[in-house]
Amino acid sequence: MRRRIAFEFVYQAFALVIALIVVHSFYVAIVRPEAAIAIQEERLRIQEDPAYVPDRSIYVVVRDFEQEACFILMLWALAILGLKSVTTWRERKLLDLDLISVEAETKILPEDARVYARQVQALPAEVQGYLLPRCLLAALQRFGATHNIHDVSATTQAICEKEGERLESELSMIRYLAWAIPSIGFIGTVRGIGRALALAYQAVEGDITGVAESLGIHTVAHRIDVDHLWS
Repeated sequence: MRRRIAFEFVYQAFALVIALIVVHSFYVAIVRPEAAIAIQEERLRIQEDPAYVPDRSIYVVVRDFEQEACFILMLWALAILGLKSVTTWRERKLLDLDLISVEAETKILPEDARVYARQVQALPAEVQGYLLPRCLLAALQRFGATHNIHDVSATTQAICEKEGERLESELSMIRYLAWAIPSIGFIGTVRGIGRALALAYQAVEGDITGVAESLGIHTVAHRIDVDHLWS
């Protein structure tokens, strides 16, 4: 069980590092260069034709660090969910196996509990770490020690409740990432709006390209008639 928890921790750490490397490399190699080219081309076309209507570029929309961080966290969350899905599939697969060879209508006596427990202990170490083998082994050992069915029921219930609490705590990371991704995106929106407001004086003078770039979109660049604006 401890080995499994350690593996999950190492897996999540490596998944985060790999997501960071992949996304950042993609941004450095493709997204930001393409965004710079798109912005430069639109500036030149606007200078040549003030009535030109620029096209929206996806590279310009996602070029900032906030969007990059959102993609990193998204890939990390997907990697964690993938691991949880594989583990759940393996747990469900054990339900179709006969971990203990018991014939139909056979009664298990307390004296037989140790014999059946050895069948569970003979399973591979990885399989013994799953919920069903742990419950079976604990139930057999408890039944052999106390000869009481109620004690067996209480033991298995405690193990299942503990497992549920562990899964709940592990999924808290997914819930945190689901909250953090839109929050980081909102920070990027606020930063873009703040930068656009700082360039509002240029828009009043007739040049709205800086404001449009700060908002992450392209719009029609034309001269604004200030006298008509204030009339």
